[in-house]
This record gives sequence, structure tokens and C-alpha cells, in this order.
Amino acid sequence: MTTSKIISVKIFFVFSLLFFCLFVTAQRRPSVEVLTTGNGISLRGLSVVNDNVIWVSGNKGTVGRSNNSGKTWKWMTVTGFEKTDFRDIEAFDGATAVIMAVAEPAYILKTTDGGETWKVVYENKTKGMFLDAMEFWNEQAGIVVGDPIDGRFFVTRTFDGGNTWQDIPFTNRPVADSGEACFAASGTNIRALDRDEAVFVSGGKRSRLFIRDSPMQLPITQGQETTGANSVAVWDKLKLNGGKKMIVVGGDFNKPESNTKNCYYTMNGGKSWEAPNTPPHGYRSCVEYFSKTDLFSCGLTGVDYTHDGGKNWKWISKESFHVVRASKLGAAIFLAGTDGKIGKIVW
Repeated sequence: MTTSKIISVKIFFVFSLLFFCLFVTAQRRPSVEVLTTGNGISLRGLSVVNDNVIWVSGNKGTVGRSNNSGKTWKWMTVTGFEKTDFRDIEAFDGATAVIMAVAEPAYILKTTDGGETWKVVYENKTKGMFLDAMEFWNEQAGIVVGDPIDGRFFVTRTFDGGNTWQDIPFTNRPVADSGEACFAASGTNIRALDRDEAVFVSGGKRSRLFIRDSPMQLPITQGQETTGANSVAVWDKLKLNGGKKMIVVGGDFNKPESNTKNCYYTMNGGKSWEAPNTPPHGYRSCVEYFSKTDLFSCGLTGVDYTHDGGKNWKWISKESFHVVRASKLGAAIFLAGTDGKIGKIVW
């Protein structure tokens, strides 16, 4: 074979490989498939156990469960809690789940029979109680954060799978600033930071990130009751510069289309924050890691996706959702929102 023919073959091979890579990338561009909608329930709690088992929770005492990757759903109304708003849910398998009821009185309930029956495992009738989000490190250890009571954020813990709960002593609770609270928007304003610690974000007239008793100011939009951080996500498989990789989203839910200061990420545990080159397209109530560089975020104006760790976001759907969560033991990603809408990320 002549030299010119060899060069031509090499050029053809290079361009073929480039075309193949571009084709694969295009094929992997995610979109949103709506699985079900129309039952009138606002869903903000979502827990994806694996690629088949998904639980959701919402207002009017509603809990839903699917055992076949969202193809069909079993809907339940918790007896005695028909008017309750269950803003968060944590599921461990197809039979076991814990749900969190937000406001006066605040309740936490648990089922071990797939939602057929529920046991009240926590009750708090303190005036002003409002629970915001729940997080579990594993099947035994969990935490719930709530709005400030007498100037301090409410925190309660479990160490036996949610069967019993112990409130953190008042003097050990994080101190809130005037006009500072949390948003019970998606159950994701508190996350596990590592095996022992949790991190949560606040909003309102002041928006901060709390790790232990060391709050850090966030650059996200704030100053009004409707502004601030709504969700935080942690990439817990990587440590950089002595700190965790985290991302926060929010904005102003009274201005759902505004993308001003609605997303920031940190590579050093919150010591410094970076704004995206292309931010999510509006107020966002939830953000979720799928991989070290792939994330999804959702809100009233739709769903965004980034493949570069949060630097640039692409608007992949204009369907409104409150929450997006990845499978704990698989590769599926689901979303939930108003009017019983449940979606799935497809590639």
C-alpha cells in the first residue's frame, strides 16, 4: 500500500472514530419521560431504592409505591392522616419506608408491610414546628431538620431505622439568623456529608450552609422570604483540597423563570464557591448527582442537566417537577411533582 493510501486510511479511521464518539454522546443525551400524572396530589417526597422500587409521598396523606420501575403504582392514603402533607420519604426496600409530616403537630411514621399499615414513631406538638427534610446515612442512622424554634434550627436523630427518635438538645442546635429558615421543597436541603456528619442549607432573608456549628455564607440570591437555597447535593466519593464537592440550587420561587444567582458549586467543602457559566433555567427546588460530572436539577420551569460538574446546564425538559432522585442501588433516575406527576430520565 502506498504512503498516500495509508494516510487516507488513517484519516478515514480518525474521522470515523470521531463520528462514532459524537454519535454515542448524542445518543446519551438525556430526556424526561412522564410516567403518570393527573391524581391531584403534590408530590415532594421521593425515594428510589433501586431501579425497580420507588416510593413517593405528598399532600392529602398520600403515599405511592412502584415495584416495576414506575410502570404501575399503588396509591395509599394513610389512615388518620388524610389532610397531612408528607413532604419527605425514605425507603429501604419494597416493604419498609419512613415518612415525614411537616407541621403542627409534626409526625414521623414508619411502615414495614409495604404501606398497608403505618406506625407513628415520632410526634411533636410544639408550637411553630415545621419539619423540612430527612436524610439517612444507612438503614439505621437518620436525621431530620426543621425550621427554627426560639432562634435555633430543630434537629432530631434516629439510630434504629426510624423506630425511635431523639431531639438534639436545644443548646446544641444550630443558631438561625433573623428571617432564616429552610424550604421543605424536595426533602434535599439536608444531605449526608460523610459517614458521621450531615450538611444542610437554609434560605429566606439569609442563606447559609451548615456543617456542625460552622455556618458558611452562600452567594445564592437571598434577602426575601421566598429566596435562598432549596437543595444541596454532595459527591461523597471524592475529596478535593481537603473538602467535599458540593452543589446548591434555589433562587426565588416567586420568580420561577429567573436564573439570577440560582446555582453554585464548591470543590473544597464550602470554603469557596463558583457560579456556572450557564446556570439552570430558573428557580430550582432540587439537585442530584448521577456521577462525578453528571447532575440533574428540577423546578417549576423544568429540568436541567449538566455533564461537566455544574459548569454548564442544558434545559432538557419544560415539565415542572419538585424533586429528582437517583437510585441508591442502580442507575435509574426519577422525578416527582404537582398533580401526581412522576417522570423518569431516559438516555
